[in-house]
Amino acid sequence: MITIVNYGSGNINAIGNIYDRLCIPFKVASNPVDIIGAERIILPGVGAFDETMAILDSSGFRAVLDREVLENQVPVLGVCVGMQILAEKSEEGIHPGLGWIKGEVKKIDTNLLTEKPKIPHLGWNSVKVSKQSELFNSIDEEMGFYFLHSYYFECDNPGDIMSTTFYGKEFASSVNHENIYGVQFHPEKSHQNGVTLLKNFANLNA
Repeated sequence: MITIVNYGSGNINAIGNIYDRLCIPFKVASNPVDIIGAERIILPGVGAFDETMAILDSSGFRAVLDREVLENQVPVLGVCVGMQILAEKSEEGIHPGLGWIKGEVKKIDTNLLTEKPKIPHLGWNSVKVSKQSELFNSIDEEMGFYFLHSYYFECDNPGDIMSTTFYGKEFASSVNHENIYGVQFHPEKSHQNGVTLLKNFANLNA
């Protein structure tokens, strides 16, 4: 069963509706106890890095997530800010991240780019898969996904980058380290590609 963590940040209903249509069982975890024994975990995310981390720390979610993901090796998928909090820290705030994947979240700085795109990065963009994963089975890379963000994940280890996207510069649009996955885009807003990715996550060979 998929467990979607409800920490007050994210399009939980939109993700749940997709799993309903796919007839894939899921539940929403509104307290840490609901996560215990999860088979798959999704960390949705719409909002700011610090706010999200403060909620996880104060609610007791973080300790349970650390145990389930790091010790019990439960597959987890972070979406948008849910991906960014997988990092060690972010330029968006002062709170430390979960630190499950080594790296830092940085602001898209148009002053450093020869092409100066509008910020935030908003709308559809293609992806280029650089690390084979079941998560991208049957995905149309050219069609891509729907993005809405002003920050990106800079991985310490290039081997943790699962796909890249170009927006003024190339950045990691998805990451993976062992059982930990993150996508910068919004699969719940990405039509068939998003549905396929969420289905792939449910069917991962853990």
